[in-house]
Amino acid sequence: MPKSRIRKKAADDYTPPSSKKATTIKLTNRSWVAPVMLALFVIGLAWIVLYYVTDAKLPVDPLGDWNIVVGFAFIAAGFGVSTQWK
Repeated sequence: MPKSRIRKKAADDYTPPSSKKATTIKLTNRSWVAPVMLALFVIGLAWIVLYYVTDAKLPVDPLGDWNIVVGFAFIAAGFGVSTQWK
């Protein structure tokens, strides 16, 4: 059986020199993300629960049923903040 030929490297392949140190990427401190995310979830949930428990008198009476939308907006903002969590 014939032996396969060894291929030479192409001239356009670039291998960086091994003496160069790898650069480290400093990640920003994101310790604020989890507390803010959880706070927004709790505020949104509390807003909706308070609306139902007080028979639509609280948290903001003139908003009426829009209080539910406000509560879900807080929860949605919590999900938006959660995308920054690493």
